[in-house]
Amino acid sequence: MIISMRPHASKEEVDHVCERIREFGYKVHSIVGEERVVIGVVGVGDVTACLESLEATPGVERAVRISAPYKFVSKEFKQERTQMDINGLEIGGSEFIVMAGPCSVESERQIMETAEGVREAGARILRGGAFKPRTSPYDFQGMEEEGLKLLAKAREATGLAVITEVMSDTDVRLVAEYADIMQVGARNMQNFALLKSLGKCGRPVLLKRGMSSTIKELLMSAEYLVAHGNPHVLLCERGIRTFETATRNTCDIAAVPVLNEMTHLPVILDPSHATGKRSLVPAIARAAVAVGADGLIVEVHPKPEKAVSDGAQSLTLAGFQSMMSQLQPYIRLWKEARLSELAAAV
Repeated sequence: MIISMRPHASKEEVDHVCERIREFGYKVHSIVGEERVVIGVVGVGDVTACLESLEATPGVERAVRISAPYKFVSKEFKQERTQMDINGLEIGGSEFIVMAGPCSVESERQIMETAEGVREAGARILRGGAFKPRTSPYDFQGMEEEGLKLLAKAREATGLAVITEVMSDTDVRLVAEYADIMQVGARNMQNFALLKSLGKCGRPVLLKRGMSSTIKELLMSAEYLVAHGNPHVLLCERGIRTFETATRNTCDIAAVPVLNEMTHLPVILDPSHATGKRSLVPAIARAAVAVGADGLIVEVHPKPEKAVSDGAQSLTLAGFQSMMSQLQPYIRLWKEARLSELAAAV
């Protein structure tokens, strides 16, 4: 249920409405705007009595049910796009953001060379895995805290923000010490203990869609993060598992505009995991811009042939530079469309 207060409702009126909601046994989640306060109401059971009571409460403009099972991340709760500032970067607004870097942090030389190369090409955020979920227990599992320290060193040297994956709720505090954005991988999309911990971590979270998950399930996982206190969530489409074998996964490109209709959260696309083939990454990246994604997360390695993981889908530094150049005309059109949309929403 959503309670929309009248413009410039007093603090006393807002507090009274919140208290009435709690008396009915529901939880309160408020969004304070320049002119009005919108209050989200969540809980179990029939809200009819609460709804009728609040409609007659001073200061309330309207009270409506939210039909979607995901409440806080739905557009019914919040029409305007969620924008977040990360180290001076505006994600979800008028800037198209590219995150780039290796699948795994392998050495200081590797991560520093990559960070400098992707920054020069136009990336704004450095990606790199310190903890790696691998299908085989015998594969490289990551450098762990040493890898996190190298990412922090690369950030200091280049000014790039850092995104890295966290795999366990027990590692959330450690990773949050080093990362600007916490990444939840596809295998952990429904790791609810991890999602609850990340709801309290104080860092933005990039949530990747599970390889066999529906869009609704992705949004329900995002709801866990927001309901537990973290409104700064980025959704990531990274390809889903189908019967097709020509690519590593099947890129659900339609998921981007679908999500833009269903949620106010920013949407990022991962063309590297979506295809598994270096040659296909630039084309899918262009498609992501065209369909309205807020950014990309791309795997880049200075020597993909020597990468300990995901070398086949990693761009070379030269290949990444070429892709970024190809994207510029698309990004200019994207920015014009986004500025018009943001202006219309004011």
